[in-house]
Amino acid sequence: MGNVYIQKRGKVYQYQFSVAPINGKRKYINKSGFKTKAEAIEEGQKAFNEYHTAGVPFKECTLSYSDYLDYWLDNYCKVNLKYNTIQAYKSLINKYIKPKIGIYKLSTITSVTLNTYINEVCNEYDYSKAYFKNILKVVKGSFRDACNIYGLIKYNPAVTLRLPKIEKEKEDIKHLYTPEEINYILNRFKDNDTFTCAFLTSCYTGMRTSEVFALTWDDINFETGIIDIKHSVYDKPKDSKGRWYIGTTKTFSGKRKINISKTLLTALFNFKKKQDYIKKISGYNYAYYHIEDVYNEYGKAVEKRIVKNNLNDSKEANINLIFTKNNGIYVGTDLIRQPFNIIHDELGIEKCRFYDLRGSYATTILKNGIEIRDVADILGHRNVETTENYYISSTKDSRKEATEVFDKIMQSDTIKEIIKYDCK
Repeated sequence: MGNVYIQKRGKVYQYQFSVAPINGKRKYINKSGFKTKAEAIEEGQKAFNEYHTAGVPFKECTLSYSDYLDYWLDNYCKVNLKYNTIQAYKSLINKYIKPKIGIYKLSTITSVTLNTYINEVCNEYDYSKAYFKNILKVVKGSFRDACNIYGLIKYNPAVTLRLPKIEKEKEDIKHLYTPEEINYILNRFKDNDTFTCAFLTSCYTGMRTSEVFALTWDDINFETGIIDIKHSVYDKPKDSKGRWYIGTTKTFSGKRKINISKTLLTALFNFKKKQDYIKKISGYNYAYYHIEDVYNEYGKAVEKRIVKNNLNDSKEANINLIFTKNNGIYVGTDLIRQPFNIIHDELGIEKCRFYDLRGSYATTILKNGIEIRDVADILGHRNVETTENYYISSTKDSRKEATEVFDKIMQSDTIKEIIKYDCK
């Protein structure tokens, strides 16, 4: 029985065990009234175990790991993670985790089981180390919460789990755009004002794709030359109201204000002037949008949805999106899909993405003397290397200098012609 003591008091039995002293005085937990000694022993041991888990009774988990992962997605991930992250987790779970170890009971999986599993996955598939890290992250996170949050297992078998040594590094698919390629692309799409303006916005700021297509005209301050980045867009399965939602930036540090270079400021100003002209001549044929709150089963607003106004609604929108089709229709990041098919197949720039404009921007300004801390702040990154975090300072003036450096490098007749966005 260890530290649980049983004694008979009259016709009944009592258990007792010592607990942590308070003010130097010994304290005990005891309970009487049990008809048999065996009953007192059983209940005393339960109480003793409960005391050593801070009052939370431990119950052996009979859930399969597969069923627990579904529970974890619904109860932890949906509350704490962004929609796109949850979808990525679901994909990894269904493809690589459930088929291999989902059949086992959660409570019987050991560190040996998990290390064997992660080694087999890394040997079976030819993915990048970063991809395997994502699988590892899901496994470690699910077991951490099973132990620390839900109390379904006594110890976390994934604490020491790590990837095996991966000798072969997957080729980096990031593309660094050259000024020549950018001019080539802009010339090809000179009749597609929305695409070229969105392309230039990412090219001249390093914004994430989801941030570019969440921009509204309220986010652009033409007087101060500042873009206020505070939203991103994401899509879900389509229904009668569409599929696009607007949320916060990817990370907390992603919410930021950045300077607009002279070239981009001209591009945005002229594009807005042309868009306003199209709105005026289109009248009620132009599409406008508003934001609707999406509620969960408890009546709490959990998402914000981009919804097209009905014909009977006022043409005034409560979200004035920048990058829409000429008739005002908003298609989110789908707007770049067809142009990039052409870029890959017709222009022959095969392994490039819209998102690669972000890395190209960062690389260009970094190579031309801008401090890494400034680059990180402009891109909305919280962390750089430790030395850089402690010894490199970022100022408003130096961040403004970064936009001017890039603007000067990118000057070309093609861009000057494109950004006029004449109303002809």
